[in-house]
Amino acid sequence: MGEGHYEVIEGGSIITPKGFFAGGVHCGLKKTDRHDIGIIRCEVPAVAAAVYTTNAFQAAPLKVTRESLQDGRLQAVVVNSGNANACTGQQGEADAYEMRAQAARHLGVAEQDVAVASTGVIGELLKMDCVSAGIEALPARLGSTPQSAEDFSQAILTTDLVKKEICVTVDVNGKKVVIAGAAKGSGMIHPNMATMLAFMTTDAVIEQPALQVLMRQATDSTFNMITVDGDTSTNDILIAMASGMASNDVLNEDHPDWEAFAAGFTYVCQVLAQAIARDGEGATKLVEVSVNGAVSDLSARAIAKTVVGSSLVKSAVFGADANWGRIIAAVGRAGEPVNPESVDIRLGDISVLEASRPVIFDEDAALVYLKGDTVRIVVDLHHGEGKATAWGCDLTYDYVRINAAYRT
Repeated sequence: MGEGHYEVIEGGSIITPKGFFAGGVHCGLKKTDRHDIGIIRCEVPAVAAAVYTTNAFQAAPLKVTRESLQDGRLQAVVVNSGNANACTGQQGEADAYEMRAQAARHLGVAEQDVAVASTGVIGELLKMDCVSAGIEALPARLGSTPQSAEDFSQAILTTDLVKKEICVTVDVNGKKVVIAGAAKGSGMIHPNMATMLAFMTTDAVIEQPALQVLMRQATDSTFNMITVDGDTSTNDILIAMASGMASNDVLNEDHPDWEAFAAGFTYVCQVLAQAIARDGEGATKLVEVSVNGAVSDLSARAIAKTVVGSSLVKSAVFGADANWGRIIAAVGRAGEPVNPESVDIRLGDISVLEASRPVIFDEDAALVYLKGDTVRIVVDLHHGEGKATAWGCDLTYDYVRINAAYRT
C-alpha cells in the first residue's frame, strides 16, 4: 500500500470499481472524427455528490444535473464535448433536459437519475440531431473493457492532448474498495470548485453527506489549487458516484478506515488536477509552487495560487529564466500577511533568496533545472504554520495560437 494505505491500480480506469460501465462514440459535434459523446452507467442507483463552477454564467447542463442530484443519487452521466451549451438561453436548457430524457430512455433508467455535462465552444446551440444519434448509439458501446474506458476518456476531451485517469484501491474493514477518476481540462482553467469536467467512481458503501463533505475538502486542496490561464469555465463540474458494491461497512467520518479512504479519494483528485495543469494549452512544463510558513493554510493557498498563476512567473519558467524577482513580487501582491524580511525561495534544490536577500547561485545549474519538464518553486515565509501547494504550467507562444483560433 502507498501513503494513506492506498495503492495505485496500473491500467485501472473509471469502470474498474464494481458496477460501472462506460463508452463513447463520435456523433458529429467535433469537426474531427474523435469521439464527442460518452456515458458512464452504474448497475444500480449510486450515492452521488457534485461540486460546480462558481462562474455567474452557468451552462444549462449544470441546472439539469443539480436537479437530478436533489435526492443524492445518480445512475448515469451523459457527457458531450465540442459544444458547451452555455449562454444558449431557453433552447439550450431545453436541449440539456432532452439529453437527460433520451439518455434515460435508451439506458432504461429513471430520468431523475441521469446527470448531464457539456464542454466546448460557448454560445452555440447543440446540434441535437447529432446528439440524439450519439445517445442512441451509446448503449451498444457500453462495456467494462479497457477499450470502453478509452472511448469515454476520449469523448470528453477538447483541446486536451492526453486523457487523464487514475485508479486506486483502499482497504476498508478488510475489503478492497476501488476509487477511480477521469477528467478533461486544458484551457480556461482556474477552478473555484473543481475543474473543467471530472468524474469519479467508487464501489464503496458510503453515506451521501460524508461523500459530499469529502468531495469539497478534496477539491479545495487539489482541483481548486490549479490554474492554467486564470479563467473559470461556465461548465466546471466534478461528479462522484458510489455503487456500494464493495460491501464494506458504511463509510462516514466515524468509520475507523475513513482516513485511509479519504486519503485515496484525495490522491485521485490530486493526480487528475496535476494532469490537467501539465496538459495546459501549449504547455511544456508542470509548475508546482509550495508555500510554507504562512499564517494559515488558507493564506498559503492564496499565495501559492497567485505565484503559479502569475503570467510573468509562467513566462520566466517557459524561458528557463531564474528570475526570482517575479516570484517575490507575486508573493507580495497576494494580499496575505508576510514578513518582508524573512522570505526564502528555492527553485528545486537551488536557493535563490534567503531572508528576503539574494544569494549567489549557479546560473547554469538553474538553467538546466528550469529546462526540465517539471519545475518546483518553494517559498518559505517563516511567518506561521500554514502550508499549501498549487499547480500550473508555463505560458507559451502556443497558448496564444490555440486560443486565438479556438472557434476555427
